[in-house]
Amino acid sequence: MLDISRSAYYYNPVRTSDYNLLLMRLIDEEYTRHPFYGTLRLTAWLRREGYEVNPKRVRRLMREMEIEAVYQKPKLSTRSKEHRIWPYLLRGVSIDRPNQVWSTDITYIRMDRGFVYLTAIIDWFSRYVLSWELSTTLDKQFCIEALKRALELGKPDIFNTDQGSQFTSLDFTGYLQKNDIAISMDGRGRAHDNIFIERLWRSVKYEEVYLNEYRLVNDATVGIGNWFEFYNKERVHQSLNYRVPAEIHWN
Repeated sequence: MLDISRSAYYYNPVRTSDYNLLLMRLIDEEYTRHPFYGTLRLTAWLRREGYEVNPKRVRRLMREMEIEAVYQKPKLSTRSKEHRIWPYLLRGVSIDRPNQVWSTDITYIRMDRGFVYLTAIIDWFSRYVLSWELSTTLDKQFCIEALKRALELGKPDIFNTDQGSQFTSLDFTGYLQKNDIAISMDGRGRAHDNIFIERLWRSVKYEEVYLNEYRLVNDATVGIGNWFEFYNKERVHQSLNYRVPAEIHWN
């Protein structure tokens, strides 16, 4: 009835020190500006700003925020069979209609005294956001809930994700296979393989999140929900010839 996930409804503030929360806010803002910044660059930047940090702490906070620098990384380990990595299917593909390609990702959303995670599913052609969910943890279930809600509106030929454990899980990929949807996955650390949702994160943060201080998860739910409604139905896109995503997706 409330149209929010179970994990968001039972929200408890994430227990993180005030100093770490401050660092995470700063890292989030600088990473959004410069997504190619990794641990060492962010550590150096924070020190130049007057904050006492070391690479170990920055690396741990980045991992907690589910972010990594955007550049091609060497293959240092092999995943288990449960977490199959699917090939990237979109190189050189012409995207010319709605429901041809959808993609998803997760981003960190700061709160007044903690943080939550946001996932969303976007159509590549129309830029229409089909569904979104907030969660206090990185459990795969809120991603699956977003997928189920999106599939109530249609079905893509190809679904693209990164190699995060939520999206490589058998539960997530199995749901796509059950619905006869081809699975595509980005190269490791290659955010440009999923560029449309990376642009979406930048927009939602600069136009909504950074302008507000969410005290409760319901505040974030209402604020972000209103912004997505505006984004889909009112926010014109230059790449769409100054039309809005809803016009392109449903016409």
